[in-house]
Amino acid sequence: MHIQSLSMTAQTAFSQVVEVTLSAEHMRSVADLPGAFVPKSVKGHKYWYYQYTEPAGVRRQIFVGPDSDAVQSLMTKATEHAAGASLGPLVRSAAVLGCAEIFPRHFRVLRRLAEYGFFKAGGVLVGTHAFVAYGNMLGVRWDAAGAARTQDIDFAHAGKRISLLLAANSQVQTHEAIESLAMGFLPIAGLSGKTGGAYLIPSEKDFRLDFLSTVGRSGNEPYEHPDLHITLQPLRFMEYSLENVQQTALLSGASATMVNVPHPARYALHKLIVYGEREGAFRSKSNKDLVQAGLLLAALQESRPWEVDEAWVDLLARGDGWVRRAQYGLAALCQQFPEEKFGDWLKIGKKKASTTTGS
Repeated sequence: MHIQSLSMTAQTAFSQVVEVTLSAEHMRSVADLPGAFVPKSVKGHKYWYYQYTEPAGVRRQIFVGPDSDAVQSLMTKATEHAAGASLGPLVRSAAVLGCAEIFPRHFRVLRRLAEYGFFKAGGVLVGTHAFVAYGNMLGVRWDAAGAARTQDIDFAHAGKRISLLLAANSQVQTHEAIESLAMGFLPIAGLSGKTGGAYLIPSEKDFRLDFLSTVGRSGNEPYEHPDLHITLQPLRFMEYSLENVQQTALLSGASATMVNVPHPARYALHKLIVYGEREGAFRSKSNKDLVQAGLLLAALQESRPWEVDEAWVDLLARGDGWVRRAQYGLAALCQQFPEEKFGDWLKIGKKKASTTTGS
């Protein structure tokens, strides 16, 4: 298994980057606004918001993040206005100590979307860039060739199906944010002439931005989100990845930006669900999905096995189609990583699901 543990010094450096980045980005939004932090609970998970009242009397809420040490520290230091002053040295130090970075041009896209409020409005970074982020989050470094490399940047939003308790009046000009980059991205039109939730640079067709969502009443037809001002492409099973979303920082050079990512256990198990759905030219990407799932599950097995148990139980409760696909992916995973006892380990979750069903 191609996983190396980061030193405690590196892990501490990354934690400091997350804390300072979160504080800096939050303070840019609320430093001059009188208000207070308020908690909300969704399915047993606690989230924090900053609530304030505009001069006209309209009450607003800004999403801060899920309850964590970083958010708690932010609330403690909410009166400090120079939070980002030390960010550059901290990011460089974390990178030197072994924390993973992303390509500068990819970081430029992500930071611009963050500046426009895409992630605060419920946008989630999925795909390989999320996988890179998990290494830093879990205190490990991925060494598998190709598993952490991509030219695509994949985003998702729960759309109309799942409520993340975000402010109902959040308006994000996502299309305008992409155009403001002046990198040559153009929306891709489908056969019907409607843009299909993706952007690419005509001269660099491998550099692509995909915007995904859950399947709703409109089926698999792309639709424009009224608050994000971007077309989303529905994808089956995507809702599983968009529950219990996490926050983390992405590093590049001397900068960092906060993004939302799926819970790592759900990301890994979602990869098993979609394995085998890809055919033909997409088979190589399917193999990368399997490698990412294996690496993530191995890392979680060492540090947070109960989180995978919980995610597996939830998956098994979603119906026969979900179970069949997950078990198919699990069988392929066991063949690719015979040294790992994934089958025996995930049977724990299956046993729990059976017990729950029978009770």
